[in-house]
Amino acid sequence: MLLARAIRKPAVILTTLLALAATPLCAQQAKPLKKVRVAVGTSVLNVGYPMLTLPITLGYWKAEGYDVELMPVGASLQALQQMVANNADFAQVNASVVVQANSKNNLPVRVIMGNGVIDWSITVDADGSIKSVKDLKGKTVGVFSLATGGIAYFNNFLRANGLDPTKDVDLVPLGLGAPPVEAMKSKKVDGLLYWAAAQAVFENNGLKLRKLVGDDWRSYPDYSLATMQGTLDKDPDLAIGIARGVAKATIYALANPECAVKLHWQHYPSTKPTGADEATLVKWDLNAQQAQLDSLAEGFKLNGGKLWGAADPAGFERLIKLMIEAKQIDKPVPAPSLIVKTPDFFEKVNAFDPKAIEADAKACKV
Repeated sequence: MLLARAIRKPAVILTTLLALAATPLCAQQAKPLKKVRVAVGTSVLNVGYPMLTLPITLGYWKAEGYDVELMPVGASLQALQQMVANNADFAQVNASVVVQANSKNNLPVRVIMGNGVIDWSITVDADGSIKSVKDLKGKTVGVFSLATGGIAYFNNFLRANGLDPTKDVDLVPLGLGAPPVEAMKSKKVDGLLYWAAAQAVFENNGLKLRKLVGDDWRSYPDYSLATMQGTLDKDPDLAIGIARGVAKATIYALANPECAVKLHWQHYPSTKPTGADEATLVKWDLNAQQAQLDSLAEGFKLNGGKLWGAADPAGFERLIKLMIEAKQIDKPVPAPSLIVKTPDFFEKVNAFDPKAIEADAKACKV
């Protein structure tokens, strides 16, 4: 009996020691998520940003090891400033501000994802007297802010049609939401210069609009995910993981737009529109989101149609030329210098099964 107790006692001690030894190992395996901040060139994260909100909702970034905070800070210039000041690790911005940062300020800002194309337009009253861009002479146009990236394209569009942007058209900052709609209804402005998703929201709110667009606008790269060269030097895997989450989210939203809208409402309930039945609300936000999805799909094709997020230097060459003509920059910069140079970067970003993402999206039930 005493012998049995003596045998059992070491066994209990051994079991306890093994359990204690295993505890630190488990703790090591549950590695804490790294905090990451992404400044976004907008003031409201509505359904028009599925490539950024879905990686949080669907856990794509957590799977990469990151706890990501999205920071809507205003125009693209403000988003870039937050990143340069080390208040954000990445910035989702218009491609034009990346060019300006490198050309005018010699800042090593690098594009790690080419997301969309220039999808801006000037919208005017569909039943009004303004039929072409030449009719904007002496008119007032509302913009998100006076630092918004679309002004570069607008100024060039005016010059190409014989107008002087410094004299012939007034710009008024209106922000987002109700003010642009009210400004059009009250005739405070004659037109609105905004990106496609915002214009879709204005239409949802009752405006009947005619669009004026430069013939070549959609041949230029625009909305891009950027970071500083120092971030790439310090932790290239971070940039790859963040970009991979965006790529997966883009594929998901394109495969099932309605699910993307409903997931957005679920995770960001305050952004769900009101004032109509559920079917109408879905229709409204699908309209707003589709404008962004069209730009993302065209951006994929513009950049080769093989690797999500890949940025083509040729597109940036065209953009740089446009910005010089629009007097947004004084000197050109080598287009390849604007784009991440980490070896096989975009191949690593795309190291996942897109068919599996599409299947998940199609199986979505919200």
